[in-house]
Amino acid sequence: MSGSGRTDDGHGRLGSTLSGLAVAVGCVLFLGGFAWGAVVYKPYTVPTESMTPTVNAGDRVLAQRVDGGEVHRGDVVVFKDPAWGDMPMVKRVVGIGGDRIACCEKGSRLTVNGKPIEEPYLQTKGLASVENFTADVPKGQLFLLGDERSNSLDSRFHLDDPGQGSVPRSAVQARVDAIAWPMNGMVERPKAFAALPGGVSVPGPLKLQISAVVAGVVLILGGVAYGPIAARSGRNRRGQGGRVPVGAR
Repeated sequence: MSGSGRTDDGHGRLGSTLSGLAVAVGCVLFLGGFAWGAVVYKPYTVPTESMTPTVNAGDRVLAQRVDGGEVHRGDVVVFKDPAWGDMPMVKRVVGIGGDRIACCEKGSRLTVNGKPIEEPYLQTKGLASVENFTADVPKGQLFLLGDERSNSLDSRFHLDDPGQGSVPRSAVQARVDAIAWPMNGMVERPKAFAALPGGVSVPGPLKLQISAVVAGVVLILGGVAYGPIAARSGRNRRGQGGRVPVGAR
């Protein structure tokens, strides 16, 4: 009897230790994932319909804090430039320093350095701009357009400004990685820009952060649930062990 008790106690102590360890690791992953996300990302509410259908007015987005030098063609960025107004704006980068942006060639497509760009994200399918334009992007600048080209006050409306409507890379505050509300998922990098020199940017660590938070929740719930399950199992074993056979009386 005494040997059996020691074995049960040993199993109980081991289970309790593992349960506590699971909860501790889960808390680290859960809180660490949120803390990491708070450092890397910043939430923004999109004020206008200029990025429809990629991002709609009122959508809550998660934007990775990046330096302007990390921005590539195709990125959807949050920026603030005095010439555009006093509030942060969200647009898509279609040209970087040294690019010649023009529209529209046959098929109503945008061209970057003479290369036609397929833009499946546009609200007006197959129509890159309602008006023709040409712009040479100065070094260190970005040319930005909205995905709703028929209703977007973007670089086309600042062509007479210095830099032909472009903004400095330093004006960029963050790069949109995902739409948090409604939960429409990650914002994809356009394949058409990947073929140009420099390619497209690499998505941020958002998926890894979410995985850490989810794993933390699973470990915490598993560790907390182990206690009642183990206690019930122990009571069942003790109840079965306490029965005395009739012949032994």
